[in-house]
Amino acid sequence: MVGRIGQNGEFALSAFCGEAGAVSLPSPRLPLSALLVGVLTACSSNGGSARSPTAASVAPAVGAVSAGDAYVPGDGNGGYDVQHYSLDLRITPKATPELAGTATVTAVATGPLTRFDLDLTGLNVSEVTVDGRTASYTRRDSELTVTPAAPIARGGRFAVRVRYSGIPRQIDDPVLGRYGWLSTSDGVFTGDEPSGAHTWFPSNDHPEDKASFDFRLTVPHGLTAIANGIQTGTATTGNSTTYRWREDAPMATYLAMVDVGRFKVRTGRTPGGVPVYAAVDPTVTTTTADKLYDTTARVVDTWAKLFGPYPFASAGGVVDNLQVGFALETQTKPEYGPAMGADPTTIAHELSHQWFGDSVTVTHWSDIWLNEGFATYAEWLWGERSGTGPSVQAQFDQRYRQTGSPDLWTVPPAAPGRAQLFGRSVYERGGMTLHALRQKVGDAKFFAILRAWTSEHRHGNATTGQFIALAERVSGKDLGRFFQVWLYGKKRPTSW
Repeated sequence: MVGRIGQNGEFALSAFCGEAGAVSLPSPRLPLSALLVGVLTACSSNGGSARSPTAASVAPAVGAVSAGDAYVPGDGNGGYDVQHYSLDLRITPKATPELAGTATVTAVATGPLTRFDLDLTGLNVSEVTVDGRTASYTRRDSELTVTPAAPIARGGRFAVRVRYSGIPRQIDDPVLGRYGWLSTSDGVFTGDEPSGAHTWFPSNDHPEDKASFDFRLTVPHGLTAIANGIQTGTATTGNSTTYRWREDAPMATYLAMVDVGRFKVRTGRTPGGVPVYAAVDPTVTTTTADKLYDTTARVVDTWAKLFGPYPFASAGGVVDNLQVGFALETQTKPEYGPAMGADPTTIAHELSHQWFGDSVTVTHWSDIWLNEGFATYAEWLWGERSGTGPSVQAQFDQRYRQTGSPDLWTVPPAAPGRAQLFGRSVYERGGMTLHALRQKVGDAKFFAILRAWTSEHRHGNATTGQFIALAERVSGKDLGRFFQVWLYGKKRPTSW
C-alpha cells in the first residue's frame, strides 16, 4: 500500500492450553505482559482445549469475539478457521450504491462451538443458516453472533450462509483516513486495508485467517465488475450482467476487492507467461489500459527473477476515476487512483506486495513493516534498475542524513503503534533496514534471504521474529543487535 502516511516467533503453549501446540505470538522482544496477552488470545482462538468433542466439552464452547490485535480492536474472531468465501452480490450503483448479497463462509472449527462471531458492520441481515439449518443470530456493533441449531465438534467443517442487504458504510477514520466501500461516478471502488472488508461482507476480518474466494457479481448491463483472481464466466440476462471470478490461493480479507464501473480492458500474458488483466476507467487521462498492462508485465517478470516465482495464477491492476490518497495491493490486481496508476514506481511498489504482504502475510498488524518496508525497498530497486529514480544507496543516504526527523527515528518500524500504522517509519525506515541488512550480509546472502522468505512462507502468515531467525540462518550471522536498533530502537542507529 502507498499513500497513507524463540527463533521462529512461536511459543509452546501446551502448559497453558492443554495440547494446543505452538502458537505464533508477537515479537519476542515484547514485555512479558504482552506475551501473556498473546498466550490467552491464542488459547481462546484455539478453543482453549484439545479435549475430544464430548457433550461436556461442547456445551460451554464459544468462539472469541476478537483476534486480540490491539491495532484493529474488535477485528477478527476465534474458534474457527475459514477455508473459503463464496460471495454472491447484486450491486446497484447510485449516488450511494446498494448491495444485496449472500455470503457462504466455509470453515473448520478449531474447538467445539455452540456459538461464534463474524465481523459485519451495518447492513441488514435477513437470514443465517449453518449447514442448511436455520441459525439464530444477534447483532452488536460490528459483530454478527451466530448460534447454530446444533453444536459443532472440534475439527468439524461447516458452512455459514448469510443473506444481507443495504448500503455499505464508508469508513472515515481520524488516523487512517477514508477507505472501505467507496462510491465512484459510475460504480464502486473497495479499498479495505486494514478493516474495510466487513463493511461489505461477513468475515473473519483479520489477516491471520486467509481463505480462497469466489465471486458472483451482478451489475446493470453495460458495467464491468472486477474481482480478485481469474475471470471464470460472464452471463447477461435482461438488463443485468453477472461476472464470475475466483481466487484459489489463500487471501486475507483486507486484500479482497470489487470494482464496478465502465472500464477499458486489456488482457494477455507477460513474456514469462503470467496472465495479466489491466482495466482503466476511460475518463482517466493520466494512463491507459495498454500502459498499465505493459508496466505490470515488465514489473511482474522482473520481480519473479529477483524474489522468486510469481505466487498467483494471474496479475494485473485497476485504475478508477476516484480521487483517493492511496493505491492498494489487492491480491492479483492492485487498485490505483488516476495519478498513482500512471506512476511506474507505484506500480512496482504494489506489485512487489504480491510477494511481500499478499502471499507472505503478516500475522499481526504490528508487523506491517514486513509488507511496507519491503515494498518501499522494491520501489527503490525499480527506480534504480529502470533509470527513473536515484540509486538505492542514494535513497538510504538521503534519509539517513535527516537527523532531526522524529517520524523516522522515534517510531520503531516493527512496533509503530496504531497511530503510525501507515506512517513514514514503517515504509522508509523499514526499507532502510533492508538496505542496511544488505550492506551487512552482502548481495548474495541478502537476495537469498528474500527468496527464502517468499518460498518458505508462500501463501502463509509470518512474523518479524521469523524473519530475523531466517536472516540469521541464511547469513550465518548473529543479527540480534542489528535488528534491535533498526526495528525496535527509538533513535537513529549510529552503528550496526
